[in-house]
Amino acid sequence: MSKLVKKMEFDALSSTFNGVRNMVLLSSQKVGSTLELTTRKTLREKNIRLQMVKNTLAKKVFESNGVKVDDKFWAGNTVVAWGADSIKELSKAIDAVLKDIAKKNPKDDKKFTVKTAVADGTEVTLDLAMKMPTRLEAIGEVIGALLGPASEIAAALVGPISEVAGQIATLAERKEDAPAPTAAPETPAA
Repeated sequence: MSKLVKKMEFDALSSTFNGVRNMVLLSSQKVGSTLELTTRKTLREKNIRLQMVKNTLAKKVFESNGVKVDDKFWAGNTVVAWGADSIKELSKAIDAVLKDIAKKNPKDDKKFTVKTAVADGTEVTLDLAMKMPTRLEAIGEVIGALLGPASEIAAALVGPISEVAGQIATLAERKEDAPAPTAAPETPAA
């Protein structure tokens, strides 16, 4: 293959995977056209794309994007799955599709296998990727962690003040309910 063709392939992969830092690497073995079509269609509905890549070029493209994957995963057929809103959604969708394939036709069980998952440029297992929080969940956790102590401080400050205000209100009600003191009879001045 000439250098020009390799450069063109590298540029095409670079533009396709520009900014992709969450993905699942799959291995495919003797996948028929029907299985491939249904798998792609199912994943496309979830905004997930699949692309078979040449290992040497893909490794260079991902390394240039700051994604480091162990060399052992760049052996054999490699299919890159990417898309969805988070690595959690991507991993769960891939896992569900693979389980569905095995359930519908047990002989197709090993046609697709997961090599590894990549979360924000770091290699992780598929199980860990499925447990990672989505972006919104992570933001919610951070906000909850920030608001927890602040709400405790606010409660500590407001608690005694509201107690004092309640006692003042009770005293004010008592004074209104109490009979007016009777005026002492005036004594004539002598």
